[in-house]
Amino acid sequence: MKKLFKVALVAVSMLFVGNFAKAQTKIGYINFGELVRSMPEFKTVQTQVESYQKQFIDQLTVMNNELQTKGKEFQAQNATMTDAVRTAKQTELQDIQKRMQDYQNNAQQQVDAKTNELSKPMVDKAHAAISAVAKEKGYTYVFDSSQGSPLLVSPEGDDLLPSVKVKLGLK
Repeated sequence: MKKLFKVALVAVSMLFVGNFAKAQTKIGYINFGELVRSMPEFKTVQTQVESYQKQFIDQLTVMNNELQTKGKEFQAQNATMTDAVRTAKQTELQDIQKRMQDYQNNAQQQVDAKTNELSKPMVDKAHAAISAVAKEKGYTYVFDSSQGSPLLVSPEGDDLLPSVKVKLGLK
């Protein structure tokens, strides 16, 4: 009798725990990219990044013009050059190409860093609003739908984008 009581108690306990855990999981999703693009700060950040990026593009254009000019000179004078001069000019052209590649890589890193720096307050504000809405509405998990589905199989969820836009005062 005691054994039967213990088995029944364990079965009932597991049933309650299972239902409790099931009731606690509420899943939502949001298109984070769309949310960020709808924020007024986005246009300001985008303008600042484009302005910053333009400095690098201008410098790369100057370097490319130099390469084109020297390349044309090399092509025009190639037949009349001595081997030593030809080798020196080819090395010079290769150096300019390497400098351009290095500059472009460095510029991309700097633009990425600047973008992250300028975007951080906006992204943090969006995350805070998402967290607040999720907490208010009792969501356990919120997935970013702009990244595609991170899960192959998942239960249906609710779109939190309208609620978060309201929280941020966006239309």
